[in-house]
Amino acid sequence: MRTYDLSPLFRSTIGFDRLFDLAEIANRTGGDDNYPPYNIERLAEDRYQIALAVAGFSPDAISVTAEQNVLTIEGDKLEQAEREYLYQGISTRRFKRQFSLADYVQVKSAAFDNGLLKIELAREIPEAMKPRRIAINAMSTKSPRQLESAA
Repeated sequence: MRTYDLSPLFRSTIGFDRLFDLAEIANRTGGDDNYPPYNIERLAEDRYQIALAVAGFSPDAISVTAEQNVLTIEGDKLEQAEREYLYQGISTRRFKRQFSLADYVQVKSAAFDNGLLKIELAREIPEAMKPRRIAINAMSTKSPRQLESAA
């Protein structure tokens, strides 16, 4: 796997810390672990859905946590009884999958549907951050002296 040294960029950029942290994490992990498989889907301009294939897990065995722009999904399935498998193709091992969320993206809901854990996300930009139209007031065409004498 090829690695990149991002340290020269740190010296000449300001305010991009989070972006470089994400690049460094992606570089370190390399994406080797692909369990459980998942899809990320855009439902609308500001709505998204993550679907994880979690066959064999119950809702009690999975935790979904959203905290400071990171969505963490963990699964821990304990076997109740010792079983003798002739073939075990359905993996039920522990997992921890993390997704970095952009600013103002919030988790709206999580639900099971046919072996998939579906997590709904929405970007909700606060009113103060949305562009707003500024009214332009017309200036009076009278001179300051004319305004004083009118008063």
